[in-house]
Amino acid sequence: MLRGKICLLVVPLLFVAACTKPKEEVETAAPAPVQVAAVTQATIRHIVGGDGVLFPEDQASVMPKIAAPVQRFYVNRGDHVKQGQLLAVLENRDLVAAVAESKGAVDQAESNLRSIQGAAVPDAVVKAQTDLDAAREARDAARKVLDSRQQLFKEGALPGRQVDESQLAYAQAANQFQAAAEHLRTLQSVSKEEQLKGAAAQVEAAKAHYQSQEAQVAYSRIVSPISGVIADRPLYAGEMASPGAPLLTVMDLSRVVARLNVPQAEATLVKVGQSALVTQADKGEELNGKVTVVSPATDANTTTVQVWVEINNPGERLKPGTSVHAAIVTEELKDATVVPAAAILPGDEGGTAVLTVTPDSIAHKKAVKLGVREGDQVQIASGVAPGEQVVVVGGLGVDDKAKVKVIPAAAKESPDEDKSDEKGAPAGKEK
Repeated sequence: MLRGKICLLVVPLLFVAACTKPKEEVETAAPAPVQVAAVTQATIRHIVGGDGVLFPEDQASVMPKIAAPVQRFYVNRGDHVKQGQLLAVLENRDLVAAVAESKGAVDQAESNLRSIQGAAVPDAVVKAQTDLDAAREARDAARKVLDSRQQLFKEGALPGRQVDESQLAYAQAANQFQAAAEHLRTLQSVSKEEQLKGAAAQVEAAKAHYQSQEAQVAYSRIVSPISGVIADRPLYAGEMASPGAPLLTVMDLSRVVARLNVPQAEATLVKVGQSALVTQADKGEELNGKVTVVSPATDANTTTVQVWVEINNPGERLKPGTSVHAAIVTEELKDATVVPAAAILPGDEGGTAVLTVTPDSIAHKKAVKLGVREGDQVQIASGVAPGEQVVVVGGLGVDDKAKVKVIPAAAKESPDEDKSDEKGAPAGKEK
């Protein structure tokens, strides 16, 4: 009796157990939901980026060439100035007096030159002529004494010794006459020319000193070497200005230059004349610029290459010292095969791949070779063709040739959607 009851209980339990197998073993796995996008042809650009700082296009630190107190400033910081405009004046009364003194020396030297030019016979020539006349008279007198003594010697009235003395005196007087004549001849040929040269040299020396003094006065007037805005003026009127220390700083802000540090590997693609988009670090506004300088050397400390991008600066909105990022367009590819960056998946052996979906909702994993990337768009050099559908959402974990369910990009599942209890009844109060 007891065995019969046990058998009756075991048979239904076995039936129930057979009918309650796990759902996964009975039903086929549901297709993975994915979103897709079409492979297109579009223009894509190769962008090289770099960070840097803005500098003025031109800048001049105005330094005085003389040490003197500042007599007066004509500009303040922030003032706009033109090239050649007077900015400041240094104390120069002593320099002005020195100029007046030098001018007097020039006038005196020029007067001396005019006197020599107007003189018919220079003083040295006159003296030489006088010396020659005196030497001639002395020679003639010595000759007369010699003739007289020779006559007396013949008559026996004078000893021969005195005749010899007279001959010696005559010879000396004749030699002096010859020397005076030669000296006069030399002076007559070169004296006036040399005096004129000496006087002209004195005039030139006086003029050079005068010009030097005038230059010192000019140095006391500080003018702007460029057009721009006064960026710094560290001194006040009355303070000492010194050579080598900037008195004012002038910046030309009509254009600014972004000095960028570009990685060495990408710098080879950057060329002068290429366009660039520059963005300030604290603003989203993009400004157009152009590459003007590519450094031929690499910085050994940062292994980067410095690139200069020039940007127009209307209204002087861009300030030197601002941090910026620049995107330089090094290449533009037209009709390139392009997919969204979200479609790129890890491939085999470290490569890259995409999942394409055929019209029968089957996913196919294809290895691809990537090209240029711009923003969220990537060029596909090989692997897929325009018109194919690639998975952009939900592709991770989907196997090759797996069944998928394509859902619209705008469709979103609500976490409370189709919520029910284990028995399939809507959630709510128990009946």
